[in-house]
Amino acid sequence: MNILITGINGFVAGHLAERLARNPAYRLWGIARSPRLALPSLAGMVQLVTLDLRDDTALRAALADIRPDAILHLAAQASVAKSFGDALNTMHDNILPSVALMQYSAELTLDPLIVFAGSNEIYGTVPSERMPIGEDEPLRPLTPYGVSKAAVDMAAYQFHVSHKVRTIRLRLFSHIGPRQSDSYAVSAFAAQIAKIEAGLQEPVLKVGNLSARRDITDVRDVAAAYELLLTRGVAGAAYNVGSGRSHEIRDLLDQLVAMSTVPITVEVDPARLRPVDVPDVVCDNRALTTATGWQPSTPLSTTLRDMLDYWRHAIKESHA
Repeated sequence: MNILITGINGFVAGHLAERLARNPAYRLWGIARSPRLALPSLAGMVQLVTLDLRDDTALRAALADIRPDAILHLAAQASVAKSFGDALNTMHDNILPSVALMQYSAELTLDPLIVFAGSNEIYGTVPSERMPIGEDEPLRPLTPYGVSKAAVDMAAYQFHVSHKVRTIRLRLFSHIGPRQSDSYAVSAFAAQIAKIEAGLQEPVLKVGNLSARRDITDVRDVAAAYELLLTRGVAGAAYNVGSGRSHEIRDLLDQLVAMSTVPITVEVDPARLRPVDVPDVVCDNRALTTATGWQPSTPLSTTLRDMLDYWRHAIKESHA
């Protein structure tokens, strides 16, 4: 099976490629703007194609050359916070390449399974009486990022119905793990703790809204869901991907601080607060578990420990 992963140098894509590379039945291709793979461990296991997905001519030529059996489309402007300050480029980067993948696949008669990495941000604020959130929940995004993902979700459904393109729409709830950028809250906590331990930051940890609750899954469990959907997913379907329970951000922070080797003070930084923040999110993952048998298996404590250890190692290496 020829599998093409867009955004191969991204956080989730790296973990996904590592997982898929274990299967000799898969031939992996990765698209990135960079001329090199971010993960040295993928060298020799992923054939890199360097292009900008906004370059229609280059993208069409790559699809014609690779002729993928499956496309896992993970490339995106993935920051909710950034989308508020740059809505235009968020829409451009997230919507147009997604449509191009479907249009060119249809024009070239490739018939790949195209799995889109969407987001629970498409649901917006959901009343507590409608929790957990199912796939039939109306789309009411509150962020530019959420709007871009809702547009892709609807386009993927439309291309499936109108052009028989085999699309699967993933609606990913919060996922964390080692190698995640420190522009995301939990990874930012871990990175700051590691800097404080190394004496590179005063022992004050800057945070945003700690009262929000999020459905949290380990990125490696998310990668397992992708792999299962390659063979067990139903074309045209949408699947929520999440643990099925929510955690207060304050609890995640407390667990990380408890792992620190030095005393730490926590302070709220107004710059880290979003203009709009959903108070609670819980995923109904029954469609996914029924179709694939998937279950999240990594304890949250393990995820947090791995994230902190990753940042400890990264900071040590960068200052060696």
